Amino acid sequence: MDRHFVVHTHDPKFTLELAPDHEAPDKVGQGIIKRICVPNSWAGDYGQYGKMLAAAQEFFAQSSAGSTPRR
Repeated sequence: MDRHFVVHTHDPKFTLELAPDHEAPDKVGQGIIKRICVPNSWAGDYGQYGKMLAAAQEFFAQSSAGSTPRR
């Protein structure tokens, strides 16, 4: 199982674990969210955090583009 992480080091800090979406046409897609680690202070503006998670998935897709799978 491939494990990929996006770590946001500025406030609000969070770590997102993603796995490639093997059903996507490029076998990676936006990634499937496996785990989110956030501080308790995240209770609040979920719309803002949803945008940040979407940006993290986009970062995952862009950083995975053109990479060859390691086996």
